[in-house]
This record gives sequence, structure tokens and C-alpha cells, in this order.
Amino acid sequence: MADKASGKARKPAPRKADDDTSSKAPRLLSGGNPQIPKGDGDAPVQAYIAAMPGWKRDAGQHIDTLIARAVPGVHKAVKWNSPLYGNDGGGWFLSLHCYDKYIKIAFFRGTSLRPMPPEASRMAGTRYFHVREGESFDEDQFTDWVKQASRLPGERM
Repeated sequence: MADKASGKARKPAPRKADDDTSSKAPRLLSGGNPQIPKGDGDAPVQAYIAAMPGWKRDAGQHIDTLIARAVPGVHKAVKWNSPLYGNDGGGWFLSLHCYDKYIKIAFFRGTSLRPMPPEASRMAGTRYFHVREGESFDEDQFTDWVKQASRLPGERM
């Protein structure tokens, strides 16, 4: 390439290395939700949890442990930047998603759970449970919801 003013040959500008996201920490989206590539199995879910910011990481690990204990062999995946939990071949029964001030747990057939999780949804049948920093929650009730949800037909996504 020649410089227009001097006519001398000019070296091309150094190229930036390709953006290798595999060696970088995941980008945090709105509300601190980790941007994790889609994937089936425990590994992508653990990558999501490891990338959850601040207090949400410990809470996410605890929630994941409670779900795995309640439903041995639970099928896990990350889709749409959210961990999903389901029965192999039976669809998904819940998901997690980070927001600024809480972790939202969506029970896809939550209106069928007794008692229903406390937060309403615009999506028919779905109910939410929010986990907030510094607030304890009834783990026995949560575990019961997970067990109930795992026995219902799951969502196909």
C-alpha cells in the first residue's frame, strides 16, 4: 500500500487477533446475566454459574445442588443464556436467569404446583420464585416444588 502524500510504501496496520471468547470470562448481559454459548449437559450450566456475578454465584451453586439432589439424573442445558433443567426426553421444568437484584427461577408448569410459587407470569402456566441477596428461603418448599415440577410434562424448547 502506498501513502498518498509521499508515495512511499506503507506497512499495513497490525490486525487484531480474532476475538477468542473461549479464553475470556463470559460477557455479562443486562442485569448481570452471563452470556454462555448454548450447550447440553452439566458443563455449560457450571460455566454459567461460575460466571454469575457476586453473591449470585454462591446462590446459583446452592440452587443447582438442591435441584440435582431433588431430581437425580436431572438433564441440564444452557439455551438463551439461561440454565434449563429437565428430564431427559421429557422437556424442561425450570430455568434460572440473573437480574440486577435477584435470580429468577421459572417453573414452567408453576400453576400446577401446590402451593404455587409466589410470582405471577404473563406466560400461561408459568410461576416464578425470586432469590435475593441476603434473604434466606425455605429450601424444603423449594425442593418440593422442584420434585413436583419434575413429575409434570416439561416444556419443549
